[in-house]
Amino acid sequence: MTPEALKEFLDIKVETYNNPKFIESDPIQIPHRYSTKEDIEIAGFLTATIAWGNRKMIINNANKMMELLDNSPYDFIINHKKKELKPLENFVHRTFNGSDFTYFIIALQHIYKNYGGLESIFLNHIKNNSTQNAIHHLKKVFFELNHLPRTQKHISDPLKGSAAKRINMFLRWMVRDDNAGVDFGIWKSISSAVLSCPLDVHSGNVARKLELLTRKQNDAKALAELDTNLRKLDSKDPVKYDFALFGLGVFEKF
Repeated sequence: MTPEALKEFLDIKVETYNNPKFIESDPIQIPHRYSTKEDIEIAGFLTATIAWGNRKMIINNANKMMELLDNSPYDFIINHKKKELKPLENFVHRTFNGSDFTYFIIALQHIYKNYGGLESIFLNHIKNNSTQNAIHHLKKVFFELNHLPRTQKHISDPLKGSAAKRINMFLRWMVRDDNAGVDFGIWKSISSAVLSCPLDVHSGNVARKLELLTRKQNDAKALAELDTNLRKLDSKDPVKYDFALFGLGVFEKF
């Protein structure tokens, strides 16, 4: 396929999947319940954190998370009392358990009270036209407080070789303004041009079939290669192709 034909093919697939119907079966439906910026980004961050495995289970467990936060995630994070964290101890999603969830709430309070929120951490550490250094810095800030070592595995570090699929997906949700009502575009300070594709099994397999990716592992080096090729197709909005790659992989078994 010529580069022109590939772009045309993928642009059509973006239109097919980047529309409100996509929300019905995707974890992005959880932050879509909220209207304020802080509620959207916290619901999005926590949902993205557990976004691996069966999508129905992710959505069900993200629902449980929101219920445990009284369906007011920002208010709970800022104003909770220690005793209100007790019910969180019973939460479990695969290897993400109640002690992890409890620490995430404490760390998010620390970030909103001392760093001006999640957006400012990312904004201040974008480097080389990429958010990957910012993700690395978020992890450093996130684990400044006393925590169990096991909890660290729930935030990936691109500078240690991870493709950081879940945080890249979260960033797509927050930054990308798609005019189709799927991604939120509420982080106006960050450009879509610096975003990276959320690379997982589905998008990776499709990208290899389309010769957008040659590396076999889905790691940070593969992500850099895929980013380079997607930016050739659209330098301003490269991660829109996540919809095409994901849709082709999950819905069309491409």
